[in-house]
Amino acid sequence: MMRILDFFTSTKRPVSGTPECSPVEVRERLLELNRPTAPYQITAGNGAADLVAEWRIVGAQWYEIFAKAGLKKVFKISLRLDPAAKQVRALDQEYEVAWRAGVPNLSLAARRFRGQSQSIQVGAGYAFTEELRPGQVYNYRFATKELKQPLQEAVTACGWTFKGVAFGKL
Repeated sequence: MMRILDFFTSTKRPVSGTPECSPVEVRERLLELNRPTAPYQITAGNGAADLVAEWRIVGAQWYEIFAKAGLKKVFKISLRLDPAAKQVRALDQEYEVAWRAGVPNLSLAARRFRGQSQSIQVGAGYAFTEELRPGQVYNYRFATKELKQPLQEAVTACGWTFKGVAFGKL
């Protein structure tokens, strides 16, 4: 019935017959996605959400990369586990980034965004290289899919549905 809207809401369902995990196991599986080489992090929520997944824009290892890329917008995904429905409800939020002296300053976007977001930011920078010749010094691609897809896969592997929320409660 509502499966027609799954594409628009970023909803992913588990393969039929996938064993269902407990809420604790789902939470652990999501937190296991954290790794030092990932440009995102998943942390405990602030009460409105159980977990929050967002770009590591303020991490010392990452903010120089994001700054060089001139990233103007970032987004985070607030996650709420719903054990009764065997769902992880997800709400995307978008932020604007202002760079001051190479350090990120995050602020809510001027326009309010609530729902599901699909975007890609790409770019490259050219300058003189160490060989004193013009060349590419960095290349980047930040896609919401790179953050959202691992979450969806972890949730559906637990036999739960990853439910994108645009309206209603998280």
